[in-house]
Amino acid sequence: MTIQHLKTAKSDAERAQDDAKTRATVEATLADIEARGDVAVRELSEKFDNYSPASFKLSQAEIDDLIAQLTPRELADIKFAQAQVRNFAQAQRDSMLDIEVETMPGVILGHKNIPVQSVGCYVPGGKFPMVASAHMSVATASVAKVPRIIACTPPFKGKPNPAVIAAMHMGGAHEIYVMGGIQAIGAMALGTQTIDPVHMLVGPGNAFVAEAKRQLFGRVGIDLFAGPTETMVIADDTVDAELCATDLLGQAEHGYNSPAVLLTNSRKLADETLLEIERILKILPTADTARVSWDEYGEVILCDTYDEMLAVADDIASEHVQVMTDRDDWFLEHMTCYGALFLGPRTNVSNGDKVIGTNHTLPTKKAGRYTGGLWVGKYLKTHSYQKITTDEAAAEIGAYGSRLCMLEGFVGHAEQCNVRVRRYGGVNVPYGEGAPARDAAE
Repeated sequence: MTIQHLKTAKSDAERAQDDAKTRATVEATLADIEARGDVAVRELSEKFDNYSPASFKLSQAEIDDLIAQLTPRELADIKFAQAQVRNFAQAQRDSMLDIEVETMPGVILGHKNIPVQSVGCYVPGGKFPMVASAHMSVATASVAKVPRIIACTPPFKGKPNPAVIAAMHMGGAHEIYVMGGIQAIGAMALGTQTIDPVHMLVGPGNAFVAEAKRQLFGRVGIDLFAGPTETMVIADDTVDAELCATDLLGQAEHGYNSPAVLLTNSRKLADETLLEIERILKILPTADTARVSWDEYGEVILCDTYDEMLAVADDIASEHVQVMTDRDDWFLEHMTCYGALFLGPRTNVSNGDKVIGTNHTLPTKKAGRYTGGLWVGKYLKTHSYQKITTDEAAAEIGAYGSRLCMLEGFVGHAEQCNVRVRRYGGVNVPYGEGAPARDAAE
């Protein structure tokens, strides 16, 4: 059994250096936003986006004017995509039930699924206007019935992008702000003089956006650590180099640090894909970006067996995993660590990104080992409750609780139980002692 790396990416040490620089920049910027609020946000917007409107929040008239700039076909396409996202999100929501059970006579336990009360949705758009990200975050929050949904997106070429704003509005955003980067994340999470802070942040973004969310986690909730786009193609000789190269570069164009990995057991396919990537890069309009990602973060890994391919794939835990083999369902059954699977040559990551209905905000940097992607359930908090309705149950549960608290040395805890045993069970438990068992067998 042999695993060969025919092309390697930047080392972990090199990536760590990049991360450290980003971390320091974000920390200083968030501190500035917290201290100076709107003033800091405006300065950052002027510096990075050359954008300084009278108000970053769009009025309804401004939203209507931007939507009017789209063609009927463009609006229909946005509506179609949002319908797919809403339909799947609603099916997921319907699967999440409130429960209430009587675990023993007089003891009732349950849980309720309650929406987060406010969410800030970040929609990237400085380099490419990410219309689809509005569906994934805003529309899904709307299905979850979040009472306050605010959305931020950077200006595109110096002004709001009509399609992104339309998607935010149609998705159900209650407030729309044209601002990007760390300043948008900081403003939504920390609040400013004109923006009330939210309880949760969601949405993908560049390394600075992802780091800002990471540093703010705890003060607010976040969906997940969604960094630069990652893609993996798992393929054997049932497909050709054109499909593999196209699917790798289709995601590499996202940014300058988007990992793209070919994992195969076919040396012929590996070699041909490397050549095909070079051919496509000569004609791809976004090659300036895709070339850097491929040169610095692209990998080609050759394995002997499907079991080896499975082990490598689970270790990398890529955000997008496209499987094109003679046993796609075998990978579906056995893979455990990834963001989302795209099975078969007819399927592709772009469909998942834009229209098919599953959510495209997915875990990166191996986070697929412990979490899935954004979905309607991320906007819901599952809260438990308990209720004792009979004296007998209060006394019985109280007696067990009393003794278990004393076992741990928590006398105050035990008294919470004991006072119920005295009142509802008629047993005079001495202060600071555990309640007696009802019989010797206990």
